Amino acid sequence: MNQNSQKNYWNKLAPTKEFTTNLDFNLLRSLSKDAKIVDYGCGYGRILNQLYKAGYHNLTGFDFSEAMIQRGKNEFPHLKLKIIEENHTKCDPYSVDMVILFALLTCVVEDKAQQKIMSEIHRILKPGGRVYINDFLLNTDERNKLRYKRFEKQYGTYGVFELSDGGLLRHHHENYLKHLMDGFTQEYFKKTVFTTMNGHQSNGFAMVAKKES
Repeated sequence: MNQNSQKNYWNKLAPTKEFTTNLDFNLLRSLSKDAKIVDYGCGYGRILNQLYKAGYHNLTGFDFSEAMIQRGKNEFPHLKLKIIEENHTKCDPYSVDMVILFALLTCVVEDKAQQKIMSEIHRILKPGGRVYINDFLLNTDERNKLRYKRFEKQYGTYGVFELSDGGLLRHHHENYLKHLMDGFTQEYFKKTVFTTMNGHQSNGFAMVAKKES
């Protein structure tokens, strides 16, 4: 599935889909209220709106789905939401205090594409800036193992799978995440269980990592 197919998929879901991963404000305790925060893969702005209501107002959200951005502008007109192209935020280098990355990696199934996103995040973060990630880990139940195996040959990665409605997603091995976070020092990592956008339970994680100087 190419990027245009993925974009069409998320544009189709934009009017009705509700996302579910949770923001833990305890992980933001050291962040001042005037900190510059970017939500990369913001969807319709749900997490940014939670931050806004908590007093963080220097916020920008980016997403590649035009329909998601339009929904966010309709629901949360006080937020600054922008369409991203070719993974580039157009933020100045070393200008951002924190990047939020919630359930974005699961939607980007190729290693190289994920690495480009992390390179852009590293580029825009200030020295010592942080990235806060919520995403999904591999599951060991039979339903998931069967679909991981079914699509591994097609996509070349164990953990990638297709949904019946046309979506393409990925669950991640913990060791792979360590490789992906090259250039960052992990400060917090906790395994958890998230409810997916389709109402299933899935292994997941919350991570905060600091940009290395």
